[in-house]
Amino acid sequence: MVAGREVNAVGGITILPEPVWLPRQSAHDARVRVWTDPHQARASRGEKHPVHDFLFSYYAFRPAWLKRWHPGPDVALTGESARAFLRWSEYREITLLDGSPAVTLDPAALPVHRRVFVTWLRDLLQTMQTRPAFFGCFGLHEWAMVYRQTPDEIRHNAYPLRYPPDALARIVEAAPITCTHFDAFRFFTPPARPLNRLQPTRETTPQHEQRGCLHAGMDLYKWSFKLAPFTPSELVADCFELACAIREIDMRASPYDLAALGYPPIAIETPAGRAEYETHQRAFATRGDPLRARLLALCERLLAA
Repeated sequence: MVAGREVNAVGGITILPEPVWLPRQSAHDARVRVWTDPHQARASRGEKHPVHDFLFSYYAFRPAWLKRWHPGPDVALTGESARAFLRWSEYREITLLDGSPAVTLDPAALPVHRRVFVTWLRDLLQTMQTRPAFFGCFGLHEWAMVYRQTPDEIRHNAYPLRYPPDALARIVEAAPITCTHFDAFRFFTPPARPLNRLQPTRETTPQHEQRGCLHAGMDLYKWSFKLAPFTPSELVADCFELACAIREIDMRASPYDLAALGYPPIAIETPAGRAEYETHQRAFATRGDPLRARLLALCERLLAA
């Protein structure tokens, strides 16, 4: 093994010497701190952000976990510092061909109940890769979440709505609502739910989930961390980065007026706004495809163990 350089070993395992993987670990930490440090600073001051906090409050993955670096399967880490990874039960120590020790993830350590989930996720991702994307929802899910609510009931009531309640209701009632994502639909107000052309449930998620949905794109981050620690942390960060970009568009297209925070509205109640929203939607679907393929390959690798 050559110190300081990545080496491919017999059996398809990539050997990373300590001078190689430690900088990768540090680079990951620096990358995600751009997101985690501002969030933790706001939390320490008791401040809330209607756009960025969502990725830490709705998704149950702590900033400290996001900062952790994992190499992914089929990678062996050498050096004394690698032994720190043994505190996770999914890692084990192995002996390389030259007799030196290394630490690696063991996909066979995936417990039975998690294999059931990975099988479900693999099937979902496969279906989404082949199912045509739909680009006709225009972000009305956020409008349906405040439809016919009183000011006290509105989630982000510290920020004004762009329309008074009656005008907002007319916009919702005049446009066809075609939300395919259950985890958005379940937050619709009771009077808004019958207005949706679909009535998705948790059980019917595989029947409705599709690549054009902004929330399905954000959920790539959820799927990546649910496979931790087997997910390479670079993939987790890539999915989080996409989720951040999607969340901004999601809230710009919402009925909230967040211009004071630097988020000018996308007026999806107008033809120009709907066209702008669809342009973003198509771009996010394109960005999400390779991430979904990487997650699908990871699922296949874990199930092959």
